[in-house]
Amino acid sequence: MKKTIKLAVVAALALGATSAFATNGSNMIGMGAKARGMAGTGIGMSHGAESALVNPALITTVKSTEISFGGTIFMPDVQRSMRGNTDSSTADLNVIPEVSLASKISDNFYAGIGMWGTAGMGVDYRDDTTAGTYNMVTNLQLMQFGVPLAYKLDNFSVAVTPILQYGSLDIDYNSASSRHAGVAQDLQFGYNLGLSYVISGITIGATYTSEIEMEYKGQLKSAGADFSLTLGDKLSTPAVYGVGASYVYGDSTVAIDYKKIKWSSATGYQDFSWDDQNVVTVGYEYNAKDWAARAGYNYAKSPISEQNVALAGGYSKNVLNLLGFPAIVESHYAVGGTYNISDKASVDLAFTYAPEVTNTYAGADTGGTFTIETKHSQTGVSAQLNYDF
Repeated sequence: MKKTIKLAVVAALALGATSAFATNGSNMIGMGAKARGMAGTGIGMSHGAESALVNPALITTVKSTEISFGGTIFMPDVQRSMRGNTDSSTADLNVIPEVSLASKISDNFYAGIGMWGTAGMGVDYRDDTTAGTYNMVTNLQLMQFGVPLAYKLDNFSVAVTPILQYGSLDIDYNSASSRHAGVAQDLQFGYNLGLSYVISGITIGATYTSEIEMEYKGQLKSAGADFSLTLGDKLSTPAVYGVGASYVYGDSTVAIDYKKIKWSSATGYQDFSWDDQNVVTVGYEYNAKDWAARAGYNYAKSPISEQNVALAGGYSKNVLNLLGFPAIVESHYAVGGTYNISDKASVDLAFTYAPEVTNTYAGADTGGTFTIETKHSQTGVSAQLNYDF
């Protein structure tokens, strides 16, 4: 356990040095290389210790004690065009760590511990010599520390994961009236609930993750004032609920998940008019004796859309959403695999790709009206080492 805690601390320090671009809005599509190899599928399919946040009820599949640690290298490609100039964000290489442990305490009770980089987004236009982007640098980072607790009775499992979430937000830019800079941090509690039921090769799962209200003092309120918006400094992690199922036939497993991410009712995201996301994920796994292969597809419509400029704040929301937080990618393709080094150890790899999406919105500032065109694509590589005690 002491070694696990040390690994978790290392993961936290690694996250603190980077920003993360995520996929469904600002949320990672999956927690762990197995889930990401299936584009995030995992509500109705167990991935061992890494299921702690996807569906904690599924940690009941571990035979004794399992530890997984690794991370994701995320490579977003974001470009914007404004006022006849085009520039690329230099926030194009990010590291997202994770550590998960799950253990069978008795025939009915399972527990674990873990730390995961779960969400984030941002851009970096500080080197833009045209100043058309206000040299904007945004950086949202979220990490969760959780202790999954699961109870199993025959084929039914129920679980809860108390969550301690760390978040930091920085919105830094140059404008005609002021320059806003600095990093704000917060630490708040939430929870994740999970259910699972197994019958005749079919696993059915359901999850609910609570909204976690975060406050980043001096960030959104100040940015809103410069862009003629009345904002508070609270920016919640949205509530999420989902269902999933998988079916095993021979060496193959097919799985499907549905999640709803409640951006529209999350404090802060409401002010930016983010829409709820309906996330549909399908995945396939072929499991041989010493190796496994995976593939998946994830789709969710972008939570941001062009706002009506005839309404108060329409122009400003378009600028801040599309320039500072361009969460516009929608489709995600993934492949992955596992190689069993021994009966105790294995290595997981995953590759994810989100094709380029282009959005064009209307914006305005003291210099007049203009259009913002943003192009955004993503590539991610995940690696994970697992060990069974």
